[in-house]
Amino acid sequence: MKVYVFGNKDLGLDNKTFIVVKELSAMFPQIEFTEVAPNADLPFEPEKHIFILDTVDGIGEPTLIEDSALDKLVNTSSVSVHDFDLGFQLKYLKKLGKLGTVTIIGLPIEKRINYLRIQSIFKKLVAQDIQGS
Repeated sequence: MKVYVFGNKDLGLDNKTFIVVKELSAMFPQIEFTEVAPNADLPFEPEKHIFILDTVDGIGEPTLIEDSALDKLVNTSSVSVHDFDLGFQLKYLKKLGKLGTVTIIGLPIEKRINYLRIQSIFKKLVAQDIQGS
């Protein structure tokens, strides 16, 4: 299972994903965490199921944003360079039929990191990946 990690290491509001990945890497060695640089082209176009870890404005706890909710992503003022582009590109690639199923593991921007909730989410995703669903 591969999880694409978005964010900006230099911005306090947008670097939580990198902090969390340090913890998760040891707990879930079967997951390949792949950092995506701001402004980089999205590297996952041919894959059937895409997992993304990113900070999300407007949520209170770590949350799974499933494929069916992609249309609800709102382009807001940017926290970092990739914010506008990620939501836009996901919707665009989906519309063109060039993107598989997407699951975003969203971390709240302004809340403390709830590691128990994050671990629970990843345990569920790993179990589903093992079962092939």
